[in-house]
Amino acid sequence: MKPGLGAGGGNNLGGDGGGPKGSDANEQNWPPGYSHEDAVEPSKYRIATWLGLGSIAMLFFALTSAYIWRQFSQTSGTPDWVAIQIPSAMWLTTAVILFSSISFEIARRALRLNQFEKFKSWISITTVLGFGFLAGQIIAWQQLAAQGIYLQSNPHSSFFYVLTGLHAVHLLGGILVLSYVMLSALRMRIGLKKRVTVEMTALYWHFMDGLWIYLFVLLFFF
Repeated sequence: MKPGLGAGGGNNLGGDGGGPKGSDANEQNWPPGYSHEDAVEPSKYRIATWLGLGSIAMLFFALTSAYIWRQFSQTSGTPDWVAIQIPSAMWLTTAVILFSSISFEIARRALRLNQFEKFKSWISITTVLGFGFLAGQIIAWQQLAAQGIYLQSNPHSSFFYVLTGLHAVHLLGGILVLSYVMLSALRMRIGLKKRVTVEMTALYWHFMDGLWIYLFVLLFFF
């Protein structure tokens, strides 16, 4: 039995508790320090996450309302709303963020099954994909700038930069948390709080993924 795995070796958990059972703990290569407390998920973290997601949803709902109103409120004279073309880099960033949700889900399920090596690999892949998405978004902004399209060029470009910029800022917050979890996993330090962090960050990440698809459709296909 590995040192530090459980308290005195007598607190093995059942299947519903999400913890080690019998010799399975050794087979799954779970890190030292895993105990009964790791099967408990404090509800306060989930509530805080949902409140945060609610505030983000309200922000983007308000911006969506302003976007739609501005698009269809052309006054007399020359219309100032000029639709911009989809930067080619955005197709790649969309594929990247979709795959990152898949990789995050694989990592999350591996953690629930105590498949620690698999969790480390996939959480690292998700983190790299997150940084890749931000890099791709910067390239998309540069592609527009190369065409002479900036924040103040016209209302459509203004909303594009604001909406995608806000999304990038919120996603960066998720990436920083992911980086923290990844480093903890590589150091074999995944206890109760970090397990809960993974669950809540996965929820946040999937939300940001869905939000990106929503913005992509809104900006270019609405």
